[in-house]
Amino acid sequence: MRVLVGGGTGFVGGALTQLLRSQGHEVTHVSRHPGPDRISWDDAFRRVVVASRVETTKTLAKAIAEAERPPRAWVLVTGVGYYRPSPTAEYTEESPGGDFDFFSRLVSAWEAAAKIPGDSTRQAVVRSGVVLGKGGGAISQMLWPFWLGLGGPVGSGLQPFPWIHIRDMAGVVCHALETEGVRGVLNGVSPASSGTSNADFARELGSALGRPALLPLPGWAVRGVFGAERAVMLLEGQRVAPKRTLESGYCFVYPDLPSALQNIVS
Repeated sequence: MRVLVGGGTGFVGGALTQLLRSQGHEVTHVSRHPGPDRISWDDAFRRVVVASRVETTKTLAKAIAEAERPPRAWVLVTGVGYYRPSPTAEYTEESPGGDFDFFSRLVSAWEAAAKIPGDSTRQAVVRSGVVLGKGGGAISQMLWPFWLGLGGPVGSGLQPFPWIHIRDMAGVVCHALETEGVRGVLNGVSPASSGTSNADFARELGSALGRPALLPLPGWAVRGVFGAERAVMLLEGQRVAPKRTLESGYCFVYPDLPSALQNIVS
């Protein structure tokens, strides 16, 4: 296939590009900066398009809808922030959400902007959890404190921690692109994610590094650094299961946290 990847030079986009090319697909990036295998916005277009997820997605969806030869598949990556944080509720792709705070409404607006009328282009949405991998993402900011023995759970540590290895994040998107029967929402989280708490993650990361993970980061400190709204993403979490992802036939490379973290820190 010929695949157009938005954010293709970023952490997840880079991994997706590498996987797609390894499977023989031709990849072009949508980027603000011109270069080989890239489509860049010109100056006039930048003034028209607001540099936000929603407006950029809306513009791409409109271009697809109006294309004489539309693409066979259109896959959008959003987030599990669509689901309401809860210590007990478990969410699947059919669960309601998207209407209770800024981030959930952002996901709803983002997904709505991607919808294309008709069925000429197959459409899928991957709601991603915390992406773990080498060289970027959440892990890159955690490694040094943990190496120094200063790591530990955030807040109470009891909040769910929805996670996915970057190889599987790229894999789920590639699976959605390649598999004709895949439509609608897929949760981009590991099968073990729904049983993982923030304290579990801290303990497993400490174990993988051979370091203690006993120093919690208090909630008040998180709120002071990140502000109340952004702190919610760290202090609360969603218990999310990849029900439709598994039913669609995707096989996770790193289904459990110990194997994922061993790959990342080795």
